[in-house]
Amino acid sequence: MRRWLLLILLGCFVASGLVALAQDDEQVITITVRCRAKPPMENWRGNNFILAAEELNADLEAAGDPRRVKVEIIQDNIGWGDYVTEFVLGYQAGEAYDIWLSGHEYIGAQAEAGRIIPLDDMLKEFPIFNLVIDSLWDSARYKGQIWGVPQDAEARPLYWNKDLLRQLGWSDEEIEALPEKIKNGEFTLYDMLAVAKEAVDKGIVEPGNGFWTRPKNGPDFTAFYYAFGGETIDPETGKLVFDTEAGLRYYKFFYDAAHNYGSMGCLGLGWSEAWHPGVSGGKVLFWVGGTWQWAEWAELYLKDLGGEDYMWEHFGFGLIPAAEKGGKPNTLTHPLVYMISSQCEHPDLALALIAKVTNYGPNTRHAIASTHLGILKNQTEYKFYKVSHLLSEALYMLDYTTFLPNNPYWGPYSTVTYEALAAVVSGDLTPEEAVEFVVDGLQRELGGNVIIR
Repeated sequence: MRRWLLLILLGCFVASGLVALAQDDEQVITITVRCRAKPPMENWRGNNFILAAEELNADLEAAGDPRRVKVEIIQDNIGWGDYVTEFVLGYQAGEAYDIWLSGHEYIGAQAEAGRIIPLDDMLKEFPIFNLVIDSLWDSARYKGQIWGVPQDAEARPLYWNKDLLRQLGWSDEEIEALPEKIKNGEFTLYDMLAVAKEAVDKGIVEPGNGFWTRPKNGPDFTAFYYAFGGETIDPETGKLVFDTEAGLRYYKFFYDAAHNYGSMGCLGLGWSEAWHPGVSGGKVLFWVGGTWQWAEWAELYLKDLGGEDYMWEHFGFGLIPAAEKGGKPNTLTHPLVYMISSQCEHPDLALALIAKVTNYGPNTRHAIASTHLGILKNQTEYKFYKVSHLLSEALYMLDYTTFLPNNPYWGPYSTVTYEALAAVVSGDLTPEEAVEFVVDGLQRELGGNVIIR
């Protein structure tokens, strides 16, 4: 009896020794993850990596890999300028984060500086990346290579007020058919202006309230330039491009919207003081906004009227219409992407973590909590994604989406082209003069870094 007890105790000691030996053989590797997020809605951007690390460690153990991952997450809501500066300074000090989440438009500058690595070869090792909606990879390309993995998406639809369309004599059937007519290229940008002008002429909306864009410079305007055939980047050289023919049509559209159709009077308005109350309060017929703003209108401006239920009854949305009959409509998406620093000592583990958070469950957690569109094919069929009516209805827009160019000089380009647009809307420049203004301004600001076509 005692001998058996001694044998059992001896076995326990040997087993515990083997466990200790196995633990000693493990290599614990810390992967730092830096995210910008608005709490609490966007916390899953970073927090998903906590669960991902547990899963990855189980995979490593099963594969006989002695490495184990520990994640260190740094997540807050500082300004974008400070956020990017922090990454650059950290890199210069040799302390760059391993995984860095940022807007895709920063890829060009970071790739040129050598601060991030291309991912093409490594992506093939994780089949989950094949489920990412194909068009989203375009946002992460620079000079023919992929430098980041999309984390979330959104769209910028054209919205409309159903009540105002009814006052114009539209039937409910015609209103419900509008998104499909836009998708098929049957309802164009100028058709929209014609309806907006009719609403102004009949006194249904005030002059200037037929069609609103965002009130200040921003990504949305670029989608209209694309609609008229414009290009912003040369894929071979990575240089910015301004197409004068497309630019002329683009500026003529906004000149017509303001002066010949009397429908656009939104530039310069304050967001909370006038813009949001205007579009949510039934004062504007058509407007362009983000899918993420749907929740903002429901919670901050229309909650007392029923919130989202009220909005589904009174608001509609679709793609930004094509410029011509039979043309392709579009929208614009500004994905955030996970990038891997060139100072990361274990990029394979960093990408393995990103692969884990790119699955349906983690991505849907973030999408639902933050009112962002998902990034995966067939995500509308996923049980927990279906709970959001808006996200399910809008996900198809990513098949029609466009992106800002990944170029370090996009800031000056955007400023010059918007200044011309604002001058056209105010009547200070004709469309032809606006094109001349842009060409002169871009050549002065960017020199050989821009191609004028």
